[in-house]
Amino acid sequence: MMAKPSIHVAIALLFYRGKVLVGWRNAEQHQGNKHEFPGGKFEEKETPIQACRREVMEEVGIDLTDWHNFDFVQHDYDDLQVNLHFFHTYVDDTQLATIVEPWTWFKREELDGLNFPKANQDIVNRLVLPQHIKITTDLSDIVQLAENTLLYWRMQLKVHELETALSALPNEQLAKIMLNVVQWQQLPKDLQQRIGFIHFKQNQLIEYQSKDRPQGVICIAACHDLSSLQQAQQIGVDAAILSPVQATNTHPDVQPLGWTQFSEFTKAMDIPVYALGGMKPSDLEQIQQHQGYGVAGISNF
Repeated sequence: MMAKPSIHVAIALLFYRGKVLVGWRNAEQHQGNKHEFPGGKFEEKETPIQACRREVMEEVGIDLTDWHNFDFVQHDYDDLQVNLHFFHTYVDDTQLATIVEPWTWFKREELDGLNFPKANQDIVNRLVLPQHIKITTDLSDIVQLAENTLLYWRMQLKVHELETALSALPNEQLAKIMLNVVQWQQLPKDLQQRIGFIHFKQNQLIEYQSKDRPQGVICIAACHDLSSLQQAQQIGVDAAILSPVQATNTHPDVQPLGWTQFSEFTKAMDIPVYALGGMKPSDLEQIQQHQGYGVAGISNF
């Protein structure tokens, strides 16, 4: 039996103000009549990033240089094996007018309704983040976790206790759990790969560069000001939690940002931003009216 052809493809995820650039594959193309992200096959002697940059220049009409590794996906179709090298970057205001048609900006939550090739589905799932984050010290909360919610498990356990507790959970529940990066790094690799989200405190974020960002897992950074939000975006995290938006009982001496400052910070960002501090799930609509993406909370969740 002959081996099926195998190709390597560079794919670009272009972000702007919480939206993602999407196009349409012509009927005569492989996996035609479907939505797509910009990208294409490597040319001879090209590195993946070089291929990604060239394809974006040719297809989209803009030259972008600050690329971040996003993920690698290998997928087998009946007639072809594709090796997809995903990268992401941000488009600024000055480049919007030069983007050629028919590329279109979609909100992340709209991607689920589009018709992408099967090889892209895991990436689409990763881009469409849950809009609620429940913060808790009780791992059993995962059993009755609400829809469209991830669980940030904050705990102080010895390594073997942490591993034992998580190993008892099915993969579908582990995929909805966020751990701080320190705890995540202590886990064996096979368990790391089953955890869905990694959390960075603001002081931990300062120590990281783009090349240090864990691959294949969603990274969310805690931020308290504009400079830390910008740092989070620069190293390529998937999202940020900005706090405190309102006054809280847990930190009564901390001056809250308020809605005006929250909006000023979030509208300048291309990554999704969650609001934390005095929030409850029903605040989601108000958060989105102020350019936020989602809501995080402790006592009100």
